[in-house]
Amino acid sequence: MLKRLLRCIGEYKKPAILTPLFMIGEVAIDCLIPFMIANLINQIKAGCEISQIIRIGVILLIMALFSLLFGGLAGFTASKAAAGFAKNLRHKLYERIQAFSFENIDKFSTASLVTRMTTDVANVQMSFMMVIRSAIRSPLMFIFSIIMSFYMGGPLAASFVIVVPILIFGLLMVAKKAMPSFRAVFKKYDKLNESIEENVMAMRVVKGFVREDYEKEKFGKASDNIRRDFTRAERIVALNNPIMQFCTYFNMIFVMLVGSQIIVTTSGADIDVGQLSAMLTYGMQILMSLMMLSMIYVMLTMSHESMRRIDEVLCEESALKNPENPVYDVKDGSVDFKDVSFKYSAEAEKYALYDIDLHINSGETVGIIGGTGSSKSTLVQLISRLYDTTVGEVSVGGINVKDYDLNTLRNAVAVVLQKNVLFSGTIKENLRWGNNEASDDELVNACKLAQAHDFISAFPDGYDTMIEQGGTNVSGGQKQRLCIARALLKKPKILILDDSTSAVDTKTDALIRQGFEKYIPSTTKIIIAQRISSVEHADKIIVMDNGKIINVGTHDELIKSSDIYREVYEQQTRGGADNE
Repeated sequence: MLKRLLRCIGEYKKPAILTPLFMIGEVAIDCLIPFMIANLINQIKAGCEISQIIRIGVILLIMALFSLLFGGLAGFTASKAAAGFAKNLRHKLYERIQAFSFENIDKFSTASLVTRMTTDVANVQMSFMMVIRSAIRSPLMFIFSIIMSFYMGGPLAASFVIVVPILIFGLLMVAKKAMPSFRAVFKKYDKLNESIEENVMAMRVVKGFVREDYEKEKFGKASDNIRRDFTRAERIVALNNPIMQFCTYFNMIFVMLVGSQIIVTTSGADIDVGQLSAMLTYGMQILMSLMMLSMIYVMLTMSHESMRRIDEVLCEESALKNPENPVYDVKDGSVDFKDVSFKYSAEAEKYALYDIDLHINSGETVGIIGGTGSSKSTLVQLISRLYDTTVGEVSVGGINVKDYDLNTLRNAVAVVLQKNVLFSGTIKENLRWGNNEASDDELVNACKLAQAHDFISAFPDGYDTMIEQGGTNVSGGQKQRLCIARALLKKPKILILDDSTSAVDTKTDALIRQGFEKYIPSTTKIIIAQRISSVEHADKIIVMDNGKIINVGTHDELIKSSDIYREVYEQQTRGGADNE
């Protein structure tokens, strides 16, 4: 796991290596300064000249400036390395997610993926910075200070034999007790983000049903759960301070009492005032370095869960892969389903599709009718290989879809969903998702086919009109027509309309279908609809129920042979209404 994560350092290896080197320089100087001060105190006591005091003072000033320089450089290189590492890690995660199939996306919730790319990456970034900076500085400071303490203090350094084990044991126990609460927080972050995501995306529904108070309460519970876990953990971690203070004051009292007694009884022969001062400084450095190590331990333990969650995404292999020798040309828009059955996961007990056998000729217009949950959308998702079949084979242009290059196949199949997404940007920019090289004339022609040109021209800025995120400043019918135009610009071999005219009136729906028949006769058109009027003129109509194809035929044939189709037709035409 660490190897995979550390590969993301990439071009930031240099600052990552320089940071520990700068830290070594800073620690070495910080440990020498008390030694120099001790000598200065002893010389002042011995009655040295002012020139000697000034010389040592200048040396101390230069050492302090170098310590400041090394510390500043270490801070700069550490922040650069950590920020770059986090950037590369986010890019790696984003690239991996972009390569996921729908099956992989289903495995991780959207909220969880957002948490992993934000909160988890931030935790790992902080830990990385601590490792290359504090995790180098603290052990070195501890070791150097211990050495200098025994060198200068002799018997006084015995206090550390008592204090250090007590402090280490106390800090480890605190960290161990706090870890379960920190680990629990990350799963609850997923729930919190999920609540935010649902609320923002469904804001109109929330307001329409006056459910703001309910959503606030749900968010409050998720937020309060995180607060409780953090409070419990921080309450335990807060014990670090009293443990630290106990050890610090014990060390100070021991050093001052024993040191003063030695100075008095030996008249400064064994230990002088300067050494006593240095021992107090080294004692503080030792204890502070241990305190910092305990915080590093807590942070690394916290970030270990974040590392694991990030690594899960990085290790996840896409369920859909290109074959070794892919086909790069789709001959035509013919589609064949041969003994196809499908379920969304290997663990699922029930198949979404059963025993599908179907042939669609290139250029045909095919309608698909069925109740909610009859797996109409699932059927067409197998054509563009958004999912792979569990059993059987799907072919396009006479070739198994698994043998095609994925990009080639998906460029040949355009899918327009009922709930389409428009991105923030101009109408032109959104349309060119279908074909980035499309000319303005091609944009206009596609929009005319989709019956979108008139309402676009009515906007003051026309095709340069800005679309807000999610297309919230256009109506549902306008959004659907823009998405149909975007799909047409791909010039696909197969065009799939998945209930994508549900928000337009029947007249506009009919004009769109007439445009398809006239201008794209060679494109296979598959229309999923709830309205019979949207499919009654199709070359063939497929009736689905509970994941199975019940009937196939023309409108007239199905009126006679299909009870389901006839019942839907009569319900929609009774009283002269053509309802959805």
